[in-house]
Amino acid sequence: MTLFPLDAEPTIPEGAAHVPGWLTLDQQTWIVTQFNQWAAGPVPIRAAKVRGHEMSVRTVCLGWHWQPYKYTRAATDVNGARVLPFPDWLIRLGRRALSATGYADAEVAAYTPDTALVNYYDDAARMGMHQDKDERSLAPVVSLSIGDACTFRFGNTEHRGKPYTDLRLQSGDLFVFGGAARLAYHGVTRVHPHTAPDGCGLDAGRINITLRMTGLKD
Repeated sequence: MTLFPLDAEPTIPEGAAHVPGWLTLDQQTWIVTQFNQWAAGPVPIRAAKVRGHEMSVRTVCLGWHWQPYKYTRAATDVNGARVLPFPDWLIRLGRRALSATGYADAEVAAYTPDTALVNYYDDAARMGMHQDKDERSLAPVVSLSIGDACTFRFGNTEHRGKPYTDLRLQSGDLFVFGGAARLAYHGVTRVHPHTAPDGCGLDAGRINITLRMTGLKD
């Protein structure tokens, strides 16, 4: 007799929440259409350089442009153009995400993300363990996955090593981390090719959208 089912959800730290299948297929397809428009510019999707090395993940930003390790309105590391504005529907989606993961009504109402980092992973892309700490605000980060599944490693707030938990994030999944887990190290160790569900709008690869409050002003 086993005490726990073999497919039980891995334990994640307090402050983090995983909601599988939160986005419907129709919603995923619509977001992929938006992604294709964002990726075309005015600042095209690109691989940022960290300490002189190009990331395997390609990123397009909304609201504020992220470049290691700061936010700017204009993409001074790409073509100097101003990034697209942050759409109101993503604010509403972010608030729905907080509500779905148990945040109090006041926290939901106050949540006003102003930047999105939209990452595209091909089969070979990875994301090293890192903290999301370029923001002045410690409001929760909302993460949405579309396309191929990935192995997402969510760790502790002190260092990149253990303890950490490996989760399989699939198309449509929601992951939120705030509070005690807001500065946890996290990364993507693997993308699983050919796992995107039919009807999600993406034939290959993975799109990950993270919504954040920067706490910055012009």
